[in-house]
Amino acid sequence: MSRQEKIASATPAPQEMHPGSGLASSAAPDSSALERLALRVTAWCERWYPDAYVFVGLTVVAVALGAMAIGASPGAVSVAFGSGFWSLLPFTMQMAMVAITGYVIASSPPMARLVERAAQLPRNGRSAVAYVAFISVVASLLHWAISLIFAGLLAKALARRTELRMDYRAAGAAAYLGIGATWAMGLSSSAAQLQANQASIPPALLQITGVIPFSETIFLWQSLAVTAVLLVVSTLIAYWTAPGASRAKTAAELGVAIEPAEYSTSVCRRPGEWLEHSPMLTIALVALGTGWVWHELSGKPLLVAISGLNTYNLIFLLVGMLLHWRPRSFLDAVARAVPATAGVLIQFPLYGAIASILTTAQGLDGASLSHHLSTLFVDISSGESYPLMMGIYSSVLGFFVPSGGGKWIIEAPYVMQAANDLHVHLGWAVQIYNAAEALPNLINPFWMLPLLGILGLKARDLVGFTFAQFLTHTPLVLLLLWALAGTLQYSPPVLP
Repeated sequence: MSRQEKIASATPAPQEMHPGSGLASSAAPDSSALERLALRVTAWCERWYPDAYVFVGLTVVAVALGAMAIGASPGAVSVAFGSGFWSLLPFTMQMAMVAITGYVIASSPPMARLVERAAQLPRNGRSAVAYVAFISVVASLLHWAISLIFAGLLAKALARRTELRMDYRAAGAAAYLGIGATWAMGLSSSAAQLQANQASIPPALLQITGVIPFSETIFLWQSLAVTAVLLVVSTLIAYWTAPGASRAKTAAELGVAIEPAEYSTSVCRRPGEWLEHSPMLTIALVALGTGWVWHELSGKPLLVAISGLNTYNLIFLLVGMLLHWRPRSFLDAVARAVPATAGVLIQFPLYGAIASILTTAQGLDGASLSHHLSTLFVDISSGESYPLMMGIYSSVLGFFVPSGGGKWIIEAPYVMQAANDLHVHLGWAVQIYNAAEALPNLINPFWMLPLLGILGLKARDLVGFTFAQFLTHTPLVLLLLWALAGTLQYSPPVLP
């Protein structure tokens, strides 16, 4: 039995003392209609929403049936499945390393000390919730995993300040806002990273889009404007929806233990362990890695250098080594981080298979399913309405395929072909995807899992608050994507 399960059995949480979900049991009679709706949606998702792997498996079956419906033979579909299954191995490893390096850095002893100092700033519970939201959103622009872990640890540190009377559920939801609002607009955006790296782009997609650098995606002024608006709005909504002191549920009232994280203080007991506890190996490895990073940064334009996933991951890996200082501490952190990559490792091969079926299994007319889908997008859209149509489609699909990188592999071949046909700026099409793709994360518990482990809460405890963000963000994001598209001009892809 885990420590959290022991706590739960010894001290029943308030939400378990009454019928219904966590927030429902604690909601006051005068709770808002929005809160009650959020609770119903949360309860439904908890009861009926399966693991993300099930949705990916169903998507494979649906795409295979779609390919056969246009005339592709079962044998051709099977060949396409097998040919694409291992096509994303480098990208799969890169995405797993994004999660690992983010966790390693955010959970290091120096970062823990930084968290404790940062937690001294807020003066009341509602401002503390808004503070967590702001930190989460800003950190997500650098690294989504750092944002998730650091903001979660900050929420726990603030919860230890009992004089704040901070609602622990609202703080947990605020810690998740980086994933639900802005992560895909930042440096760790899976779609922007993939499109900026020729080696990562599937060959069929490369012929449609060419390579799209960061300067044409996340560093467009239009993209920066959307990000700034989301930063302000997310922080304000977090403040406005946080319960006041009289209605707040603290971590103690929820039966959650909030002790500071414990780090290994073991000492070397046998000769074979000496190097595990000595910083010498860390210093040597970091020196070698730093030399290579310097070579990359000095030999290329900055935006080109940082757009490489290998360089990006190596920088954060080296920083993680330094922050942990001793190899034993670093290796323990990696071991704690690896379980969070399970979904990436098992699902991304299926995404590669889906992309292969979409683009290579040809129907009776010699065209692929991807071609038919892109034609449909062109038929129902115009250059002016395409941003809105793609935004709605990407956000809906994201609820069923909650991986930004994996879903881009599935979606990009036909939506980017449609962007070409309708003369929509290709970099902005990537950003339409990025901004809309994050929206379903606010009501989809898949990426909450690492955070929930840190907080000791359940998804139902957070979704009531993130649902309010979802209802605010969705019309705002779609409006911005549509309005700003008119400020960009199309240019044909630069093919290799």
